[in-house]
Amino acid sequence: MIEEINNAIARLEEGGLILYPTDTLWAIGCDATNDLAVQKIYQLKKQKPDKPMVCLVAHDAMLEKHVERVPDLAYDLMDLAAKPTTIVYDTPRGISKNMTALDGSLAMRVASDKFCRYLINKFKKPIVTTIANISGNSIPKSFKEIDQVILKGVDYVVNLQKENEGSQASTIIKLSGTHKVKVIRE
Repeated sequence: MIEEINNAIARLEEGGLILYPTDTLWAIGCDATNDLAVQKIYQLKKQKPDKPMVCLVAHDAMLEKHVERVPDLAYDLMDLAAKPTTIVYDTPRGISKNMTALDGSLAMRVASDKFCRYLINKFKKPIVTTIANISGNSIPKSFKEIDQVILKGVDYVVNLQKENEGSQASTIIKLSGTHKVKVIRE
């Protein structure tokens, strides 16, 4: 696992794209603070920038560094969630402007997967996590379902968990204002 982390970090530091297993599905990732790298993902996925991507962090301290104010409710939601939960925050900071939605919000998730936590922690910056598909195409439930365009379009494919199947996307919840909660995806 250490070799895979080091190889992935080398590509991330170069502004490259990686394909990696997450706590949900296989994802395309890059340095979430690098505007050009984030733009590469939009181009590879043929995705419009008005459809923002999710940012993964390794732990609560990294979340707090990149969100101006994390509501107490966010911690409760993360602690009580039965599956990985992405939360949309109103006040991100230190993240590529290409990552935010039109309203300035940003979707972030604290990784629960051991590999992801180690990778992000060692990289010391948040990374993008977006489903490894061409925008509008079906979601690959396993590595073998990932489109060849994606496989050839990334700079590094992490060689772990390729046999895992049956994963699902995270729950997405938007928190805004004074405790307004909106479930975007269950």
